[in-house]
Amino acid sequence: MSLDPTKLPDPPMPSYTFTVYHRDVFEKSKFKDYDSLLENRFARCHARASYLALVLESQNGAQGGEMSELVQKSTDIFYGSGEYVASFLIGTQMIKNYLLLDTGSDLIWWQCGPCEACYKQDQPLYDSTASKTFQIIGCNQHGKRCRTVNPAYYCNLENFECRYDMHYGDNSQTKGFIADDMITFLVEHWQVRVTFGCSKDQTGELHFSSFASGIVGLGRDLPDGYSLPSQFGGNVMSMCLPSFDSGKGSVLSFHTSKWPRAKSAKLLFNYRYPSFYFVNIYKVFINDREVPVSPSWWNFKGPMMNGGMFVDTGTSYTTFPHDFYTVLRYIFRAEVQDIPMAEIPVQPFDTCYKEDPNGRDLYFPVVKLYFGSVNSSTMLLLAQERVVVHYRGLYCLAFVGWNSERSVLGMTQLQGVGLTFDTIASTLSFDIDACD
Repeated sequence: MSLDPTKLPDPPMPSYTFTVYHRDVFEKSKFKDYDSLLENRFARCHARASYLALVLESQNGAQGGEMSELVQKSTDIFYGSGEYVASFLIGTQMIKNYLLLDTGSDLIWWQCGPCEACYKQDQPLYDSTASKTFQIIGCNQHGKRCRTVNPAYYCNLENFECRYDMHYGDNSQTKGFIADDMITFLVEHWQVRVTFGCSKDQTGELHFSSFASGIVGLGRDLPDGYSLPSQFGGNVMSMCLPSFDSGKGSVLSFHTSKWPRAKSAKLLFNYRYPSFYFVNIYKVFINDREVPVSPSWWNFKGPMMNGGMFVDTGTSYTTFPHDFYTVLRYIFRAEVQDIPMAEIPVQPFDTCYKEDPNGRDLYFPVVKLYFGSVNSSTMLLLAQERVVVHYRGLYCLAFVGWNSERSVLGMTQLQGVGLTFDTIASTLSFDIDACD
């Protein structure tokens, strides 16, 4: 059963720290069984991949020097879902709302009463007229954003509000204006002013999730950016994303990390997509067998900066270009010992194995991701639930191929891993099982 959000263990947090949950904590009761819950997750993953394909392959993005000034948007089509939420206390009334986390977004927005057309949400609706610290931000304060070629933002010349109109890949839409208000951290009774999208009109109600009242963009720290890292500064963001089945909360923190950062990748800047967290993937092994491609195969290519791998909190399963995935799949199958392969896999997977009829535990090959070089300090070791997913009586390889030259490091592989993003050191550090 789902947990009652009002009864979730959500302890007071110190400054710049938030409690994080997987969305399944809120949604389990909607599904008849675990497999149905997984099918919904697969559908979200497919929708996310479709959205990312639109963004990554679009030719309509800003070019050259403009990219350093713009949020990452190559198109005015966005994606309004995610796998994890964080809790926020908003305004002078400290209204608790849950916001979906999105490392690919540069805007924070939440539903903002009085509404023109808000969808039904489980938590109390934030009412800007009831908050004494709320204020609208005009175009003169954020004029660069409101006068860009980005079609999502514009200046309303009647009242000089900086407005936005975002269309999502699932045909939903949110509209509103840029404002700011205080969020509160209870441990130190500390308040921070945050710039956000005050969303007044959401259409396509069925596409929004009632347990979340908006989205918090966690894209890279950029000049004039609206993402939380851009606003908080400090250049360090750490999070531990709970495993899908744990039901437990974890933390998202800024300015600090409590993990030792024993293993790290380099963060690479991609001027075409400056909000994304690209990493320097170098080699991939199945057990001790290398997937044979040259390290240069992962480099950015041409003016479109094709190639590479980035981390995305909205993607459930790691995706590789089809050519690479086909070789990885072949080696994985060859490394599996004494476990019968299913003749008919279950979508969206193509490599599945039968459960043991006697209930014996099954052990699958490990996957090793190396970043920059092959040594223990650059290796992310993935095993069992980070390699296979148990679905409809089968164990399926939890990686997929897609029609893109870029790869996405997804959350099945990073569940329970402590992540520390340090944009000054240009590193992303991994600490396995840090949530537990």
